[in-house]
Amino acid sequence: MKEAELYVPLGNGKVKCTACARHCQVGEGQIGFCGIRQNIGGKLQLLSYGKLFTGHIDPIEKKPVTHYHPGSRIFSVATSGCSWLCRYCQNFDISQRRKIEGFDIQPEEVPRLALAQECQGIAYTYNEPSIFIEFAKDIGIEAHRKGLFNIFVSNGYDTPESVAMMSNFLDCITVDFKGSGETSFVRQYIGIPNADPIFDTLSELKKKTKIHVEITDLIVPKVGDSLEQARKLSKWVYDNLGPETPIHFLRFHPDYKMMDFPSTPIETLEKHHKVAKEEDLKYAYIGNVPGHPLEHTYCPECKNVVVRRYGYDITGWFLDSKNNCNFCGNHIPIEGKLASTVSEERFLPAYF
Repeated sequence: MKEAELYVPLGNGKVKCTACARHCQVGEGQIGFCGIRQNIGGKLQLLSYGKLFTGHIDPIEKKPVTHYHPGSRIFSVATSGCSWLCRYCQNFDISQRRKIEGFDIQPEEVPRLALAQECQGIAYTYNEPSIFIEFAKDIGIEAHRKGLFNIFVSNGYDTPESVAMMSNFLDCITVDFKGSGETSFVRQYIGIPNADPIFDTLSELKKKTKIHVEITDLIVPKVGDSLEQARKLSKWVYDNLGPETPIHFLRFHPDYKMMDFPSTPIETLEKHHKVAKEEDLKYAYIGNVPGHPLEHTYCPECKNVVVRRYGYDITGWFLDSKNNCNFCGNHIPIEGKLASTVSEERFLPAYF
């Protein structure tokens, strides 16, 4: 373990954690809600520092990230614990675990592992990375030295202090809304009062950092699929982050404590996509539906497919070296070039 950086003393031996928006006030010997930050002797200790629960190689599109270094191989890492209690969590064996488990590793070793597996970046994912942000920062700074980029897959339930720390090492973040952030949904199925801190985090990221931002929204049938709420979210993204911000509507599948719910109907996702386009968001996608035409990137000017996908695979690339549309020359806001790891043997002709 290592002393945390994001906390303030409150007196009488108590401290307040400032890593996430719960702002846990932790007494001597107590552990915060996340399960990995403990007050020991009046100092907040990050118990999972130097200990990873898992490491896995993923395509960047799995995060999902579509407008940042497409086709890249990503080394995905996580600790245990989380700041949320999502009843549908597909990583519940990691995120809802309240024991410090995993393999011992120093920050500088993680980029070495990533490079050994021919990865271009590191993702902090599977559980909420802001709760182990000091460990992520030390890994991330070393990753930059090695030429790797860093991605957070985050619930966005953060603080100005954690966003300021992100600016020291983070290159990209995908912020995962659930049920479009509707209050009754997040209270019942996530265990937070409201989504206000997520919007605050996104505003901080936009105003004070250069971190690439993408939005995801898990659409849960029957309880988290309000088109009205999706329209509010889409309008907020347009007004505060800009019309070129990618937004992904993801298909729910039964897991953890919500095995009695069905998978999201594809038609429901298509309606959410339509709402985002009606609110003039230029790059809306649906996810977890391999083979659907709304996985692709379309040029907003000529309407042609400029990046064709099947699931996490890129099967067609119709942009020039500056990421301008091959058909009309319009610039597509994708940061970085198509990774050299993507085989052109998979590419289909533009007319397919």
